[in-house]
Amino acid sequence: MMSYTPDDYDAKGQLKLPLAFWAALLLQARTWLLFIMAGASRQQGTELLELFYPDTHAFWIGIALGVPAAIGLLLTGYRQRLPRLWQTWRWVLLLTLAAMLCLQIASLWPGDDALSPWLILFTGFDGLALAWFGLSRRLRDCFRPELNAG
Repeated sequence: MMSYTPDDYDAKGQLKLPLAFWAALLLQARTWLLFIMAGASRQQGTELLELFYPDTHAFWIGIALGVPAAIGLLLTGYRQRLPRLWQTWRWVLLLTLAAMLCLQIASLWPGDDALSPWLILFTGFDGLALAWFGLSRRLRDCFRPELNAG
């Protein structure tokens, strides 16, 4: 078992979530963020969405795969009240990241005309996020209820 210093815990006695966790959630919810940005810039919103999602089918898949990350953002405030759900949510986020990565790798398959630098970049980021989610002991401990009981 890894020991943590008192600075690793917040005022509620919960192990602080790493900054990379928040970045990974934002990465997973990127379609939602893009949708919000497009809505905020009314004039160029359609062009912005078409730049990143020329295929509307891919946009709706991105919205659907971003839902677990959005719920994960909300669940961070309920770690103590819903410990079992919080513990399970790590696996939901891992599976969602794996699904996103598989879909993107399938999109990179030779012969597909939709190959873009953005797709290659986000495929790499999703691969790194999936590896970190699966291998980070600190993150795993953040999802353990016994380490987050205030």
